[in-house]
Amino acid sequence: MPEPVNLAEKLGLVKEPWKPAIVGEVNDAYVKVAKFQGAFTWHHHEHEDELFLVVKGTLTIRFRDGDRVLGPGEFIVVPRGVEHCPVAEEEVHAVLIEPKGTLNTGNVREARTRDTLERM
Repeated sequence: MPEPVNLAEKLGLVKEPWKPAIVGEVNDAYVKVAKFQGAFTWHHHEHEDELFLVVKGTLTIRFRDGDRVLGPGEFIVVPRGVEHCPVAEEEVHAVLIEPKGTLNTGNVREARTRDTLERM
């Protein structure tokens, strides 16, 4: 029998910004929690859409044609192939939904690239 997931509890276990952790699976996608602070790297995902749902804080997603600002309870779907850069001036708590195998830095490899993710 499936068990409920407490987002606040799971986000409390996240210690580093930009290091998502898997908290569930839906079909061929992972449900992840993450904390963001500062600016991430400009990147895109060639084959995957990704959903950012803000739980706490304000998240700006920069696109080449302008910024989109999300507050608690708001989400955005970034379509595959669209270059973007998440930015959090203050700590943001978020839920991500993306296909399994999606690399957090997309087409870019850098210090924050996570080839494997922790399961909580």
